[in-house]
Amino acid sequence: MTPKKYMRENFKEVVHTTLNPEGPGVVRIHLIPPKVEKGKVQASVAIINGQDIIPVNSAWSILLAEFIKEVNKHHGKEVSDAEVEEILENTCKAVKKVYWMTPKKKFREDIHTMMETFKQVAYGEEVTEDIGYMNIGQYAEFMKAPHRMDVMVSAMEKNGHWNCNQCCVHCYAAGQHQAVEEELTTEQWITILDRLREIGIPQVTFTGGEPTMREDLFELIDHAKWFVSRLNTNGIKLTEDYCRRLRECEIDSVQITFYSSNKEIHNKLVGADHFDETAAGIDNAIKAGLNLSINTPLCTLNKDYVETLKYLKEKGVMYVTCSGLITTGNALTEASEELQLSTEEIKKILADAADFAYANGMEISFTSPGWIEEEFFKEHALSPPNCGACLSNMAITPGGNVVPCQSWLSGNVLGNILTDQWEDIWNSEFCRKRREYSGLMLGRCPLRKECK
Repeated sequence: MTPKKYMRENFKEVVHTTLNPEGPGVVRIHLIPPKVEKGKVQASVAIINGQDIIPVNSAWSILLAEFIKEVNKHHGKEVSDAEVEEILENTCKAVKKVYWMTPKKKFREDIHTMMETFKQVAYGEEVTEDIGYMNIGQYAEFMKAPHRMDVMVSAMEKNGHWNCNQCCVHCYAAGQHQAVEEELTTEQWITILDRLREIGIPQVTFTGGEPTMREDLFELIDHAKWFVSRLNTNGIKLTEDYCRRLRECEIDSVQITFYSSNKEIHNKLVGADHFDETAAGIDNAIKAGLNLSINTPLCTLNKDYVETLKYLKEKGVMYVTCSGLITTGNALTEASEELQLSTEEIKKILADAADFAYANGMEISFTSPGWIEEEFFKEHALSPPNCGACLSNMAITPGGNVVPCQSWLSGNVLGNILTDQWEDIWNSEFCRKRREYSGLMLGRCPLRKECK
């Protein structure tokens, strides 16, 4: 069998496996099939933990696909040394049918090199092999779908009533038509998850609104085990039992929005008296061993961000993100605009926060593209954010409509995931033009509004 014939007959969908699922250091591998154009097979890519893109040539694609197939036969149980040997032997036998002149020793060496490289990438270690990292802008023309879909399972309003346990001053979804659609049923969301898998999207984020308002959330997360799965929440409902159930459902990571270590400021910005519940939710998530990050949207009231970082460090939080305010929804109101920071204020806060984080072993990133010049990020050893709308990420609204991103909810419905063909959505004029812009890696968010 030739490599091209193997690809055509055996490599039609994304293949996936999880190494070391109990951690620490989970390695999730999604091998994306190559795009075939005019008889030529383009390079495949392996996406590690839903974010790092590694080009994989045809020989390694076949080797990795067969290795994943053998590993998955032992899903859900610890693999003995004898079973590891069986996995390697069966992989080599299968690949030998394609590359019959290559010795099995070479296959084993390549498997070891790949797995060691993927582990280094996943763990943030120095990569010892020259693997030719590919940024998403370079890979854009070969993509058939984004690498992450944000599924907005919870609407902002339900049965004519507010459907969130907070009412945040800066909520980007509040007041936007697509955020108040009638929620889909459990069965419809399961159908959507199945469709996203067929499309080949490796990562999903459960968001809203507030996704924990749904009683079927555990069922949906459990159904999403094939994906790298993430939950964005305000943390109010994260009791010890809730966090235990999230771990049982194998959620990959949880992000809690936390405005300030100052109780009065936090409660004012979320429009509710829930500081204690959110703080307890952070503790419970850490206690349950969940992969936790904390996000803080910055404004004039919580610009003493280092104090919040000190508070989080004492709790054991190691991963933090912060952002400017997304100027949509409530953030377009006068009450929100008055609290927005200038670029220079953001830079001062972020510089001090980065110094504290690095001095205390915390990882920090700023997620608002287009607010700060790239030189600043280089100076402070931070990764510059880029807009990934219609490229790295897209979103599905509570009613099943596909939009460029979860913040871009007004006037840009690209289609419905339940009723329209994905190819028509992905190749629509707006989606294609937006993807071309995102692929330039310019970094500016089209929703950015200068308030100062």
